[in-house]
Amino acid sequence: MQAQDLIRHLRIPELDDLRQYVRSLPTNTLMGMGAFAAITTYWLATRPKALKPPCDLHMQSVEVQGSRYARRSILQDGDTYMTYYYKDAQTMYEFFLRGLRVSNNGPCLGSRKPGKPYKWLLYKEVADRAEFAGSALLHRGHSQTGDKYIGIFAQNRPEVITCTQTQIPTKTVNLKYDGFGEHRTVATISTVICDIPDKARLILDCVSGRKHSVTTIVIMGNFDRELTAQAQQKGIEVLSLKELEAIGKANHKTPIPPKPEDLALICFTSGTTGSPKGAMITHGNVVSNCSAFIKVTEVSQEISTSTDIHISYLPLAHMFERVVEGVLLVHGARIGYFQGDIRLLMDDLKTLKPTIFPVVPRLLNRMFDKIFGQANTPLKRWLLDFATSRKEAELKSGVVRKDSMWDKVIFSKVQASLGGRVRLMITGAAPVSPTVLTFLRAALGCQFYEGYGQTECTAGCTMSLPGDWTAGHVGAPLPCNFVKLLDVPEMNYFAANGEGEVCVKGSNVFQGYLKDPERTSEAIDKDGWLHTGDVGKWLPNGTLKIIDRKKHIFKLAQGEYIAPEKIENIYIRSDPVAQVFVHGDSLQACLVGIVVPDPDFLPGWVKKRDLMSDIDIIRLGKEAGLKSFEQVRDIALHMEMFSVQNGLLTPTLKAKRTELRNHFREQIDQLYAKIKM
Repeated sequence: MQAQDLIRHLRIPELDDLRQYVRSLPTNTLMGMGAFAAITTYWLATRPKALKPPCDLHMQSVEVQGSRYARRSILQDGDTYMTYYYKDAQTMYEFFLRGLRVSNNGPCLGSRKPGKPYKWLLYKEVADRAEFAGSALLHRGHSQTGDKYIGIFAQNRPEVITCTQTQIPTKTVNLKYDGFGEHRTVATISTVICDIPDKARLILDCVSGRKHSVTTIVIMGNFDRELTAQAQQKGIEVLSLKELEAIGKANHKTPIPPKPEDLALICFTSGTTGSPKGAMITHGNVVSNCSAFIKVTEVSQEISTSTDIHISYLPLAHMFERVVEGVLLVHGARIGYFQGDIRLLMDDLKTLKPTIFPVVPRLLNRMFDKIFGQANTPLKRWLLDFATSRKEAELKSGVVRKDSMWDKVIFSKVQASLGGRVRLMITGAAPVSPTVLTFLRAALGCQFYEGYGQTECTAGCTMSLPGDWTAGHVGAPLPCNFVKLLDVPEMNYFAANGEGEVCVKGSNVFQGYLKDPERTSEAIDKDGWLHTGDVGKWLPNGTLKIIDRKKHIFKLAQGEYIAPEKIENIYIRSDPVAQVFVHGDSLQACLVGIVVPDPDFLPGWVKKRDLMSDIDIIRLGKEAGLKSFEQVRDIALHMEMFSVQNGLLTPTLKAKRTELRNHFREQIDQLYAKIKM
């Protein structure tokens, strides 16, 4: 009986009873209930939503059937490589035509002068100028079967794109303007296009007194008659780009569409020896790499024709920038170029207000240091740490936004310094500190991806996925390639343990080095696997972590290759130096060294000089042609010789670099800490 009474009292009230009850409530109570309901409804409608990942983030890659220790992207359509995303865009030529169509002849390439707004070339203007330049090159003797190479020796600017989109099957040779001496390659090329007269003079110096094939130098900007006269003495004609385009307009040729297997460009890289090698990249290579990026990011937000803008400041002589620009062009979006001075980049960002911003770790480190440097009181530091922890908590749940209370109070100025509209960033030129990456993901409130690759696989072979905002790895294999690990027994890395040399095979792997079959066979084995020289480790979720370097070549934080043994062989010529170990950390922007003084020479030498201030290794480096980034910034002295007995040399008296790095870790850390002070 008691149970029945209880059930009777628990019955749902009649609607009339509920209405009568509500009418009996005080006005203040009713207003409070209404406000609560409104706030709840608003919160449900506007609460931050987690970005839906494209797959289960606990399993981002799977093993390739029949291929031992190889893995592929979970996003791949079976065990086949992705070659294109859009059926009507399978070459870089078709990429641009699609962009022209979907943009409805919208703005394409932008540039600015100091203190001025950006001025834009429309897609049709770029197409016309490219067609005129290509027609002129054909008219002047370039052809698919004959003289098919042109050199481009220029900083980022719209004219570089018009020259590389010439819509004819000539091959562009990218000459990195600040790099490893690739400009000497111009001696074998008939036409070289430069941005400024100084680079034209450099070419004239290179061909002076030697046999060469250069007949024409095209300059994008203005030049004087003196330069023309100097070139004529060497049998070279100097033209402006406008003159070249005028020749093409007067002698128009029908564009010859390339095929995916046709060579698109030759990108010179320092490689693993420090000497330049011309990596041959096809249209299919570039398209597959761009398409894989589009596939990975399609669930987050497609590139928008009307709103997306990319700022181009990373060298176009590097494939990373080329691929990013390809992704923008195929969607009919805009590319704005920096003024050419990296010191003015922040001004360009504020003016352009880009949405797509590729970065290198060196820039990220500067941003990180600057932000934390401003938190110069205990209260400011506490607020920054607390706001960061709140944003990082949202990241862990998959939420990426820039409209939280912490964004408005703490991070809005940081976001505004990049223009205020950045929604996608990607880094991949060198490893980035997990601490720096996690903080900036939180502070900037945008999708922030980390990738890994090299010129020989066009640009990238792995990339983090949308929704995976953890740091400390370089993501899963891209859908355009497989990745496998090979044993490195001399370093105690074994593929059976999920560790080994990273090897790549896919539609993005290059065709080899120009006229260098020996080094091509060293890079690509008989089964078509590209050997990167990096040592990786598979993590439980199917992502890759780079843990070491098989070959003694590495990158600094800004992406510059360093050959430490070359530097050591120069420094060892110094009289007071018996042994030297040059160390570079890919999270740092400079080198440091451990120097063992010569015990026989040192006493008399020290009496004459101050060792730390006058040691002449820097002078020797300059005389040997080392770049500034190849010189050590600071050194520490060590009085015990490296030897086989103390485990720092091999039986053949070669440096055991891993052991040296571990042995001197404390001194190395102290040197970097002192440099930062």
